[in-house]
Amino acid sequence: MYRPRFNQPSGTPDTELKSNPVQHYASCHCLDAQYGRVEWQELLFHTEVQDTNSDAWNSLEAYITKVRDDQSDELNPMSGIGWEKWEQIVTLPKSIATLKSVKSLSLYGSHLVRIPPEIGEMTNLEEFDPYTSRCLHWFPYEITRCKKLKQSRVSTRCLYGNYRYRPPFPSLPHNSTAFLPSTCSVCGGPFSQQEIHQAWISMRVATDVLPLLVHACSENCIKNLPMPASRYVQRPHLGGLHLEQPPAE
Repeated sequence: MYRPRFNQPSGTPDTELKSNPVQHYASCHCLDAQYGRVEWQELLFHTEVQDTNSDAWNSLEAYITKVRDDQSDELNPMSGIGWEKWEQIVTLPKSIATLKSVKSLSLYGSHLVRIPPEIGEMTNLEEFDPYTSRCLHWFPYEITRCKKLKQSRVSTRCLYGNYRYRPPFPSLPHNSTAFLPSTCSVCGGPFSQQEIHQAWISMRVATDVLPLLVHACSENCIKNLPMPASRYVQRPHLGGLHLEQPPAE
């Protein structure tokens, strides 16, 4: 009989699979319209602010430091800090950029609403698992820098523009320092004093097509973005309720 895998890496033997550690799954009403409950309205980003003075945040930072110092190949915060503290985390620390040895990132059942662009510095990442992170509707373009990433498990019905329902994307520009990378998402160069250019693009990352938020230093960098995944909007775009998307499948 099939045994479900919760927050454990792919390939874990059945004899080692554990019971579901999630006590409370996150939920929101952003995409309720795709189930026919309400009419679509302009979507807004989650704006929850992380309490960086909390015990939960300090425990997560300490766990990341331990994973880095031990040269561990897995980052699994639910196991590392416990589910009660993990439920208080809405974003990951920028210190994930130091995790050069990590191959598996397990974010199963998280309450995350965004992931920092520093994930692109996790250059040995092979497996990315934010499954059932139901408030995580988009990802930073910088995740495409994880060139070894080959396995993913994402709750695609929770994503902007997903192929089953084609929910809208929030309108850009959206100016939030919580989203802003330190360098251009595309070329890695510095931002000038001029306006930062934003765009949405849907691209295949490992085994899933993800909506990616780009912060570019110039219009030229936007033009240099790769082709989006087939059967998605075939150009970088600014989102909005009236964006024409391919039909839902």
